[in-house]
Parts: sequence; structure tokens; C-alpha cells
Amino acid sequence: MLRLDPELRKAAYPLAKQGTVVALRLYLPHVEIFATFSTKGVLLDAQLPIDRSEPDVIINAYSIQIINAITTHDSETTEKLQMRGESVQVQLVKQFIMQLGLGSLIQGLIKKFKGGKSKQDLTEAEMADKKNSYQLRIKEQQTQINTLTMKNRELETTLKESQSKQKTLIIVTVVSIIGMIGAIIALLMN
Repeated sequence: MLRLDPELRKAAYPLAKQGTVVALRLYLPHVEIFATFSTKGVLLDAQLPIDRSEPDVIINAYSIQIINAITTHDSETTEKLQMRGESVQVQLVKQFIMQLGLGSLIQGLIKKFKGGKSKQDLTEAEMADKKNSYQLRIKEQQTQINTLTMKNRELETTLKESQSKQKTLIIVTVVSIIGMIGAIIALLMN
């Protein structure tokens, strides 16, 4: 399923990155299944992996609740599942379950075998259109870059002018203060 559904892979990736282990404790029939997420896929097992003392997320539910959550993309159904664990991982597992719906698998199969065009199936005209649209985008972005570069240079020039005026003002102020002090001293001496 992960190979056929890119959205499902996106939902599984954060769990696989952390090596998350999910325990499914099902009632009617009473079964405990462990799902270990890894970069190679999702391993379903009847026992907790040897390197773990406890799972990251525990789901307690009736089998029918799990089936409903998997067959639909309904967030309400997924929220009704009793999950325990770290809140971030619980949210990631909920997102994965919501994306896991069988409808997305069927859509993925249809796209893979029928609807989706691969790059090799594109005609010369379609390739030319894509190339032209990319070239237009590149030209627009280049124009934006040039405009921003010009504005940046204008701002740099304005900043240098302001700094120059500030230096001139400081020099004039210091000379004026020295002149006033000299005038005050000359008046006091007379």
C-alpha cells in the first residue's frame, strides 16, 4: 500500500523516522498486534520487538472500530479510537490511520494502471508546452530578482548617504561645541 499511495508514505515517514511501535489491542476477537514503522515499511507482528520494553502508542479498540477507521477517511471515527502515548506520536498515528483508508488504495491502483501519465507518455507538444511555461516562469523570476537587486542597491545608496550626513552633522556639532566653549572661556577671561 505504501508503494502505491504517496500521501500514505508522507503520513508514515515521521513514524518510520522515529522507529515508532504501535500496539493494537483488539477485542472481539481478542488479539494483540504490534506495528513497527521503519524506512523499509510497516512490520506487523504478534510480539513486541526484542529491543523494546513497551510500545510508543497503544490502541485499545474493538475490531470493527479499527476496520471502520481503516476503510474510511473519517476523522471522527479515528478520534473515537482509544489511544495512549506521547501526544505527538498519537497525532501522527491518527493521521496515518486517516490516510490509510482503502479508498486511497483503490485510487492509487487506478492511477498506476490507467489514469496517470508518466513522463515517457508525454507527447512532443506537451513537452514543448511545459518547456515554454518553465522558461516563462524563469524569465518572470529573473525579472523579479533584477528588480529586487535594483531596490537593494538604491537602499544601500540611501544608507550610505544617511551615514555621510550623520558624520557631517557630528563633526559640525563637535566644532560648534568647541567654538562655544572657546567663546565662553574668552568671555570669562575678559
